[in-house]
Amino acid sequence: MKKTLLALSLLAVAAFNSFANGAQDAGGKAAPKYPTGNMDFVAPAGAGGGWDLTIRTVSKLLGDTKIVTVPMPVRNAPGAGGAVHLATLQAKKGDVRTITVYSPPILFFNLNGSSKYGYRDTTPLARLIADYAAFVVKADSKYQTINDVMDALKKDPKSVKIGGTSAVGSMDHVQFLIIAQAAGVKNLKEIDYVAFDDDGATQVLGGHIDLFSTSLADVMGLVESGDLKCLAQTADRRIGTGKKAEIPTCIDCGINATFSNWRGLFGCPDMPEYAVNYWRDALKKLHESAEWKAICEQYGWDDIYLDAPEFKAFLEKTEKEYMSVMEAIGMLKK
Repeated sequence: MKKTLLALSLLAVAAFNSFANGAQDAGGKAAPKYPTGNMDFVAPAGAGGGWDLTIRTVSKLLGDTKIVTVPMPVRNAPGAGGAVHLATLQAKKGDVRTITVYSPPILFFNLNGSSKYGYRDTTPLARLIADYAAFVVKADSKYQTINDVMDALKKDPKSVKIGGTSAVGSMDHVQFLIIAQAAGVKNLKEIDYVAFDDDGATQVLGGHIDLFSTSLADVMGLVESGDLKCLAQTADRRIGTGKKAEIPTCIDCGINATFSNWRGLFGCPDMPEYAVNYWRDALKKLHESAEWKAICEQYGWDDIYLDAPEFKAFLEKTEKEYMSVMEAIGMLKK
């Protein structure tokens, strides 16, 4: 009897050690201890933008809350609206250290042909937040409503110069065209769109463009100061408080369309299951934390968390929606 109890105790210890050192993979083999050493968190754009802010916030809060205890330094890897970094990930198949952030451009630059890679060439981990598009003009612009802009474009698609910081056929451009199409504007391909590498707000304030298509979060400070006027935002409802809550939706203006600038985290292609499960668990805990709820309120982010399986389904569905729109405006690569 004592020998039996001893054997059972030893089996229990072995099972505990196996659990502590890593989850079992599909073949029943213990996964390695993970994570160890530094992670490599990447914003595939320059400093100061939405991707940069998102992944730096995630890294900081994961560390502050002790959800993750290894270092998570963040670096910037700009180029071609995120397409350059996506291409570099293809040489890191199976890597467990690299975590990166993307949003609608990971769909756009594949659909428009600027990259042969897309979300299927990554490992989606979780959808986290949403921001919304904003269409802003100078405070003294002759365009004081979004319908003023659409009426002008209906008369002459060259009459309003639109600008953004994403490439032609990518987010800032397409989000405006989605709304213009819903407003009944024809000849969408003839609308002048100018892409800027630097701050588009400066371009609209300087009169180089008539309207800046951007993220609401990126220009809210200038809207609150009165330097810019936001003609409309693309959520399905009024959002925020104060000045932000005063901004009409496109739906409020009689244009039945929305656009969500979602952001999510991705691993490298073929990320091992044990690493995927670790980050799914970590990001779920982050989403449920009081610290995350507070930071979403601070930045005006919508918390639209989806775990990896649901996130993949969302990406597939959204890709089809974007494909339909881009085909209609002549920007879908056949």
